[in-house]
Amino acid sequence: MHYRRLAGIARFREVVGHVEPEAESRMETRLRMLLVLNGLPRPQAQVPILDDAGVVIGRPDLYYPDRRLGIEYDGSTHRDSLTADNRRQNRLLDAGVTLLRFSAGDISQTPQAVVRLVRSMLAA
Repeated sequence: MHYRRLAGIARFREVVGHVEPEAESRMETRLRMLLVLNGLPRPQAQVPILDDAGVVIGRPDLYYPDRRLGIEYDGSTHRDSLTADNRRQNRLLDAGVTLLRFSAGDISQTPQAVVRLVRSMLAA
């Protein structure tokens, strides 16, 4: 049997190409797909960033290593971990990583503004 003839197999192959095993939330995946489906390069997910001593100082949800650009999705749990998140962000900034933070409202209400900002940061 030739699977190419089965209905939906082409769509299935397309979807499988977008799977990210390192994704930790549905909204993080939505943010990544928003970027990719709008023509931006696929970011890496959950990349550990090390300091000069080799200690992990942070792990952005999405990361463009060539631009040292980290992208975070801030869900409702970030309200409970604001202090720790701020400290981690400061360590990443000190290590030369630019960090953008987006919420569910950003992704659902102003998605093109998210894309424009990330695109401009990648072009810089």
